[in-house]
Amino acid sequence: MSDASEVSPASAKNSEQHPLDALTGGAFSAETSGDRAARIRDWLTTQPSVEQLQEVHKELNGRDKSAARAVRERLDEIRRTENQEKISVEWADKAQALLAAAPFDAAAAAAWQRDAAKAGAALSREPLSQFKAQLVERVKAVEDLQHRTQVQREVALLLAQRIEVLSTKSWKDAKAVLEALGADVARWQEQAKELTSDASWSSVDGRFPPQLEAASAQLALVWDAFQSALAQTETAAADETSPLPTVPVWADEIRVARGLPPEAAPAEAAKPAARAAAPGRGKPTPEQVEAAKAGLTQALQALKEETAAGNSKAGSAAVQAMRAAIKAHGRFVDEALVGEVHQALVAAGEADGWQRQNADKLREELVAKAEALLNRPEGQALGGRKIQETLRALREQWKNADQGAAANHALWKKFDEACNAAYKVVESWHDKIRQDSTQAKAQRLTLIEEIKAWAAEHSASQDWKNMLRALRQFGERWRESGHIGEKLFAELQPLFKQAMAAAEAPLQAAQKASLDRRHAMIDEAVALGAAASLRIDAVKALQQRWQVEAQGVPLDRKHEQKLWDAFRKPLDDAFNRKSVERGSRAPAVELSEHDRRVLEASKAVEAANASGDAQKIRTALAELEAAIKAQPAAEKSDANPAQVQDGQAPVATETEAQATEAADAPVVAKPARPVLAVRGDDRPGMKKEAAAAPAGRPGDRKDGGRGRDAGRGGDRPGRDGSRGDMGRGRREFTREERGPRLADPAFRAQRDAVEHAQEALRKLAAQAHGEALTQLMGAWQSRDAEQMPSAQQLGGKVTAPVRSSWSTAIAAAPKGNAAEALLRLEMAADVHTPADQLAARRALQLQMLTRRNDPSPQQTWGQDVAAVLASGSDEATARRLQTALKQLLRK
Repeated sequence: MSDASEVSPASAKNSEQHPLDALTGGAFSAETSGDRAARIRDWLTTQPSVEQLQEVHKELNGRDKSAARAVRERLDEIRRTENQEKISVEWADKAQALLAAAPFDAAAAAAWQRDAAKAGAALSREPLSQFKAQLVERVKAVEDLQHRTQVQREVALLLAQRIEVLSTKSWKDAKAVLEALGADVARWQEQAKELTSDASWSSVDGRFPPQLEAASAQLALVWDAFQSALAQTETAAADETSPLPTVPVWADEIRVARGLPPEAAPAEAAKPAARAAAPGRGKPTPEQVEAAKAGLTQALQALKEETAAGNSKAGSAAVQAMRAAIKAHGRFVDEALVGEVHQALVAAGEADGWQRQNADKLREELVAKAEALLNRPEGQALGGRKIQETLRALREQWKNADQGAAANHALWKKFDEACNAAYKVVESWHDKIRQDSTQAKAQRLTLIEEIKAWAAEHSASQDWKNMLRALRQFGERWRESGHIGEKLFAELQPLFKQAMAAAEAPLQAAQKASLDRRHAMIDEAVALGAAASLRIDAVKALQQRWQVEAQGVPLDRKHEQKLWDAFRKPLDDAFNRKSVERGSRAPAVELSEHDRRVLEASKAVEAANASGDAQKIRTALAELEAAIKAQPAAEKSDANPAQVQDGQAPVATETEAQATEAADAPVVAKPARPVLAVRGDDRPGMKKEAAAAPAGRPGDRKDGGRGRDAGRGGDRPGRDGSRGDMGRGRREFTREERGPRLADPAFRAQRDAVEHAQEALRKLAAQAHGEALTQLMGAWQSRDAEQMPSAQQLGGKVTAPVRSSWSTAIAAAPKGNAAEALLRLEMAADVHTPADQLAARRALQLQMLTRRNDPSPQQTWGQDVAAVLASGSDEATARRLQTALKQLLRK
């Protein structure tokens, strides 16, 4: 060989030097994947910037995906941290707004934690953890205040009942407990005042303040009446001329003390008159009409005053007093007063008001709804729970319609019969639930007993895999055992856990012992990896022991993988270290002229990749492919072989072999064996001579073709099975011409260059695709069809008629609603729909199920896009359209 053709190891090493080696500590020039991964991990400990991480990942992903995984995980971690910080700032602002709002919205504060967790906010970190604690404290304070309000309301009712019970006993007993009862009433009033003066009182639910006000007014009214009646009774007991008290029991007691008979006979005589004067029986007396008018007028005046002061709202004390007056006296007043009361209620925030004249109409509607519960179309019958809830709502509406209006017994009878008929479905549903619950309970109890029996039978078993499989099956069967009530579930769940704990005890003990053995083997692996000389036999024996242990005792998959990674790491590091030492002693590879041309073409491809020009990249790839397939100079010099005559095989002499070896001097290769003889029709690259055509029938063409087979040469087999120039049944294969074998540096360089070029072309195509969509959105927003991207830019999925329809829709004036078209596009693209449109999407999917002959959204997405483009443009619609088109134009 000549000195000019030799390549020094230093120059070969410099040609492989990567620009990022200095940044990553030589990761790109590492010879093994393990060494490269170790250097990348060491580089990551220096906390590189995001730009450096992205650049290294871009270059490394095409070379070694396993080594690039650590860089990608670091980028993902940085991205997650940034996203969590943004989300934390957003939800911190919402929490501050909730805390600063007056009044405090406890329902929104309770939903804040749930929504923040769904959004991925880190509630365990500051400042969200502090806001979470503050909101929980505020919500707890409001809920405690509401609970105390309910307790105060119940206490007021109990005090009123105590006073009522005292009115049925002797007035002396009532006088004896008057002081203690007064202290209880005063304490209740103080506690009620503490509730209303609390700082969080304005934040309680709107239904609690009216309840407390009504309870306070009722207790005050009963207490004042009780005190006045007791004082009057004391006066009557001391002075016989004083009038008797209004309490019947006390009046009879005073009358007996004065020596008079009790007033029993007049009371019996007054019962028929009271029944005749009862509300709703017979024609009302003038006294009832006047009393009803006075009561309603008084309540109406109070409601108007509160409304004029701006303090009235739906559910307030004045509104409730008005409703109570309507319930007591509403049927005895005229229409003029009814209209006045209706207007006052509407002004106070009660949307329903008082529509006494529409009472029968409302009742008829309720009767129709009750009858429609069973008279439904086929396949649309309601379930038991739905009917039960509907019946409760209908009966509550009937009670509201009865307030302040005359009773209609005929409609009530029809309504009650319809409700009772529908309730039979509810009863059958209840029976089915009870039956299913009984079966589920029996099934669960049987499963518990089965687990106990299985545990006793397999207590001495060593087949840990089958044991783990059986325990998992028990858990699945428990979850699939049917629905039971919460109370019953709370009783059976501890029994199931106890039985499973007893069954899992042997497996858990074996797993604990296996963990100890595996940790010991990890320590042995660390010691073997740290040794100066790597003992291959000891490593193999240790790995064999690990495999036996892993196959014998199963662990949780994630935990087992972590243990395996910890066991493998020191051994991998030792082997990588040994590979590096072996590679440092290996001789440098000498490059031929052909390898140099391939390296130069690979560098040209990398430069084209950096330029970002698709045409340059494709041109560089073509040049690289040509350089790879090109023959070296030695082979080109032998391009004119000796002509083969008469099918004789040429003979390679020693002189020709020596000349070929001298011409191939730049390539370091093993000398070729001299060719003694080859068959003339089998030499590579030589054209085979056509065999003699078989004798045919008279009149056949000389080239062997006849009729429709003319021009086919000898491709058609003859009677003797011959096939033209291919011999006896042999088929000739034309092997693709390829260049000579490349050296390892050249091969790796061209492979990486091609992979990087393909990735760059994919990115450029995606970028062009995104630009086309952005241009389409801009044309839609400006209603200018001239700005639409061309058909080539949109891709082959958009045909000329479809693009024409889009252009026509953009050029026309906005019209129509694109809601349904957008939903169809999202179904066709299989992308997510915004949360506020999920109900509409489900409804549309149900409608599509009934239209079996209509084309699917995947077939009509072009028309749907035209329908969206024909409507008005807004940011949310444009975002949804662009998301759907990204997927549709790729498919």
